[in-house]
Amino acid sequence: MNQENTQIVAAFYKFVSLPDFAQKQEPLLSYCSAQGIKGTILLAKEGINGTIAGSRQGIDAVFSYLRCDRRLADLEYKESYTQTPPFERMKVRLKPEIVTLGLPEIDPNQQVGIYVSPEEWNDLISDPEVTVIDTRNEYEVKVGTFKKAHNPHTQSFREFPEYVQHHLNPNQHKKVALFCTGGIRCEKASSFMLAQGFTEVYHLKGGILKYLESIPDAKSLWEGECFVFDERVAVRHGLEAGSHERCFCCGHPISAPDKDSPQYEEGISCSYCFDYLTEEKRVRQQEKWRQYQLLQTNQQD
Repeated sequence: MNQENTQIVAAFYKFVSLPDFAQKQEPLLSYCSAQGIKGTILLAKEGINGTIAGSRQGIDAVFSYLRCDRRLADLEYKESYTQTPPFERMKVRLKPEIVTLGLPEIDPNQQVGIYVSPEEWNDLISDPEVTVIDTRNEYEVKVGTFKKAHNPHTQSFREFPEYVQHHLNPNQHKKVALFCTGGIRCEKASSFMLAQGFTEVYHLKGGILKYLESIPDAKSLWEGECFVFDERVAVRHGLEAGSHERCFCCGHPISAPDKDSPQYEEGISCSYCFDYLTEEKRVRQQEKWRQYQLLQTNQQD
């Protein structure tokens, strides 16, 4: 990889009481922008969550800045690398929750499940008494998941409490293991499940990304790729860029087999949005695609 053009992608979060979170917005945005950093950071009373990208020097400077706040002194992040800048601008947003469950009373600062390291994860989920649940959404699960994991078929994380209430029982499901992309959804999901009476709730520390970084392919129980929320779309073991792309129309991740569908037309539609594409929308999409191609050509010139 060309080190000169390499961008560091840093994903991070921390549940911590930040009653003054709104006052941190403008100074943080200004500092990140001054370092040439782009991406998105969410701030809420319950903590901080973000993914940013930039130079080695810029990333190091931002985390030194964040850690000056004693409440964030132990803030950790996961790194990956890309040759293509994954974000177009820098945003710092204020939110009611840093990951939206829709239940602000659920507070991971008060209680969470049992952390399991990537090295211990295989043994845990191989236990037949453990119910393994992917807490991510349907489109993410389709890109890849762990062997034998249950798919809740949710369209948003807000639907997870309803899934638990209808499909899981504390008296029947004695041991539950949760996982998600970077670990943040599992912290809130495990906190919710403990509040519902589940007593033995585990979750993968660092999420799928830490697992793919730490566990070699030959020993892995992961199948497929892991969807990520930036221009890389998906990553595989070693956090190398995956093979998925995004549909230019709807943004859904699409694989090589998806492109074989008769409903796939580059820049216009895929099998996930074809049925919703009226003739009027198709004409607009064709013009968007034409403008995009023109822009790309001009940039190359």
